[in-house]
Amino acid sequence: MTDAQWSAPAVLLAVDLVILTLRESSLQVLLVERGVEPYRGALALPGGFLQHAEENIVAAAHRELAEETDMDVETLALEQAGVYGDPGRDPRGRVVSVAYLAIAPRLPEPTAGSDASGAGWQPVDRVLSGDLELAFDHRRIVADGVERARVKLEHSALATAFCGPTFTITDLQEVYEAVWGIRLDPRNFYRKVQKNDGFIVAAGSARKSATGRPARLFKAGPCKVLYPPMVRPNGPSSPEEQ
Repeated sequence: MTDAQWSAPAVLLAVDLVILTLRESSLQVLLVERGVEPYRGALALPGGFLQHAEENIVAAAHRELAEETDMDVETLALEQAGVYGDPGRDPRGRVVSVAYLAIAPRLPEPTAGSDASGAGWQPVDRVLSGDLELAFDHRRIVADGVERARVKLEHSALATAFCGPTFTITDLQEVYEAVWGIRLDPRNFYRKVQKNDGFIVAAGSARKSATGRPARLFKAGPCKVLYPPMVRPNGPSSPEEQ
């Protein structure tokens, strides 16, 4: 095809946001109830179209999150998680969406903004299992975002942010179990944690455990990148049961 024969395709650019947190000991995702067609009344990720050609894509993501959930977007560190552009993913035409991910502790209950009929947290496992149906291809986007978050826990000290100022090894293990969606062997988990110098450090005190025996307290250490990584048992990068 020559330059003279080429014409710009009619493509709309949008953003979608996968916002994850831990609530009630489970990994949950922020969803909105769509207030407009298509899929009016269906659950979906917060998001929408860029307002104009000059709008920055990250700025559009922050704007859409604020408009649809009334959440303080400045507290969230968004990272690009993927681009989705399959033909037919949106009945309004050819729409390419840039997805952003944020995973953070202690996020508040959202309030539906002007562009949504409702907003709330939903358990990730209900989305991934298909128990909750989402509009467009948002289940796929959630699945990709959750996998990215699970990998972040393998390679970074992010899990400590979901614990209190001091915590036990069991508290830390519960964070990994909630995000990874699996049960972990306590002895293997403790061994992996101890392999990472600077991941956690002793807090110099103890807490009485459910068994009545004192449990050692720790706090987040200076290390932000884990080596060796906390590889998931039977995860994509795990060659065998850890």
